[in-house]
Amino acid sequence: MLDIAIGTFTMRPYVFAFFAAFLLACVPHVGWKKTLSFTGLGYLIAFISEKLSITTGFPYGWYYYIDTTSHKELWVWGVPFFDSLSYVFLTYCSYSTALFILSPLATRGYDLITLETRAIRRSWAALVLGAFLQTFLDIIIDPTSHQGHRWFLGQIYGYREEGIHFGIPLSNYAGWLLTSFILVAAFQWIDRQKEEERPAGIVRLPFRSLLGPILYLSVLIFIWTVTFSIGEYLMALTGIFIFTLPVLLVTVLALVRINRYREEELREHLKDYPWSPLGRW
Repeated sequence: MLDIAIGTFTMRPYVFAFFAAFLLACVPHVGWKKTLSFTGLGYLIAFISEKLSITTGFPYGWYYYIDTTSHKELWVWGVPFFDSLSYVFLTYCSYSTALFILSPLATRGYDLITLETRAIRRSWAALVLGAFLQTFLDIIIDPTSHQGHRWFLGQIYGYREEGIHFGIPLSNYAGWLLTSFILVAAFQWIDRQKEEERPAGIVRLPFRSLLGPILYLSVLIFIWTVTFSIGEYLMALTGIFIFTLPVLLVTVLALVRINRYREEELREHLKDYPWSPLGRW
């Protein structure tokens, strides 16, 4: 059992590196309690979605896991542990990127701050945008993961029928969109739960507002690096082209709207926020 526990970390160090980055970004954002609550609930939702799909074909369509590593790493009832864990940090980085896109921005010295309010954090706009951002991550991730036998992931899963997008069926992406809606909604639900005025773990970490979007881009860069390394140039370039315009739009619009609020307007904007990232007014 100890060997399996150790193997779970040593075989998938990239997953746990991304998970550690998620903790670094999420804890200063919402605190330890909500971060750990979402980790547990997000993992459960992801696991149920995967178990349902390999059993019933819903929501991702029919696929199956190939049990070649259960003697080396942790599997939970036929599903690799690391796979469902990945949904947790993918959801958070997608949601926090949505908040970055939707919120006013301000600078204080060298720091860039997202002026998100309760209304923005719990909005339908954040839910919809976060869910689509997460689904678009999978559009990049899944074709490369499906080629796992050509890199260190290993061939751990397959589809009953070959799909039209580099072997991935469109039903997979429809399932990801549905599951992503549920996961982002779960994060928003946890965020609504009342706590003390300033929960434990929340700190003014420099560039905290950028950590989620940076994690999002890091996942993309990691996958594209792997894709290029296995010689799938068309697959990698297609993914890069998909994201070129969105990244350019987000960057340009962010630069345009920095510090466009007067302080009187900021007070009004942040009046429902439990504590201001700029300090108390």
